[in-house]
Amino acid sequence: MPDRRLEVFHAAASQMSFTRAAELLQMTQPAVTFQIKQLEEHFGTRLFERAHGRVTLTPEGLKVKDYADRILDLFATLENELQEMASDLRGHLLIGATPTVAEYHLPPVLAEFRIAHPNVVPRLTVDNPGVIEDMVDERVLDIGIVEGLGRGGAQVMVEPCAEDELVVVCAPDFPLARLDAVTPEHLLQHPCAGRDAGSVRALLEDYLSRGGVDPAKLPLAFELDRLSSVKGVLERGLAYAILSRAAIRHEISLGLLVAVPLRPRLVRHMALLYPSERFRTYMAKQFGEFASARLARQSGR
Repeated sequence: MPDRRLEVFHAAASQMSFTRAAELLQMTQPAVTFQIKQLEEHFGTRLFERAHGRVTLTPEGLKVKDYADRILDLFATLENELQEMASDLRGHLLIGATPTVAEYHLPPVLAEFRIAHPNVVPRLTVDNPGVIEDMVDERVLDIGIVEGLGRGGAQVMVEPCAEDELVVVCAPDFPLARLDAVTPEHLLQHPCAGRDAGSVRALLEDYLSRGGVDPAKLPLAFELDRLSSVKGVLERGLAYAILSRAAIRHEISLGLLVAVPLRPRLVRHMALLYPSERFRTYMAKQFGEFASARLARQSGR
């Protein structure tokens, strides 16, 4: 195994945060600080400058970061080749996902993969798509699964894997529940509950614009920051919302909410994010293929 002090340093240097490094490594912040102090004492030099609650790398720290990148990549390559030779997956798999994917799409995939490969320990990080992509780019994560198709680039490979259909969600006695399908024009006739930020809003605004409807005319009655709050408003019949069909399966099964398709359909893609081909581990490749097949099956593709 690579020197633990080097792994801790690399996480802190990649995130530029001891707190974030502690979260990723499932350590306490004092433990991270101790490991880095030990490495600084080993090399006899300071690797970080600490001022005003922020950390930056010293010139010596930048040099150590460059070597740490290469050392950890070489070790990952060694693990990859040995796993391929043994055909036995084992060890930690570092996965990143966006909140909707993590809560509603990924749990059965992780469960099935763990049953198939009991020696693999998935470790899940949940954040917004940009953060997940950055963490894949920095090779803090082995693989990411996000809504949308990401930015991509020289260090991140993007592979579309499934669709996530967005539908009109409302209480069974809400006027839109009586329709077979909802058009953009229908959306202007009833109060809407929306998240105060996020990819769904941008997607909906683009959808309305393409349908010849001014997004500014959408009668937004509620702006809420939690999906649970949105569902609470919908269950009381106060508004409708545009949500992932996967996010309301439980409420539909209980008869609390109904889903009405949009016409035309509104679909966003889910994608796998890998570090560049050179650094893709055998375990990440196997999990990516497994997850892609299961997610596509969930979406009906």
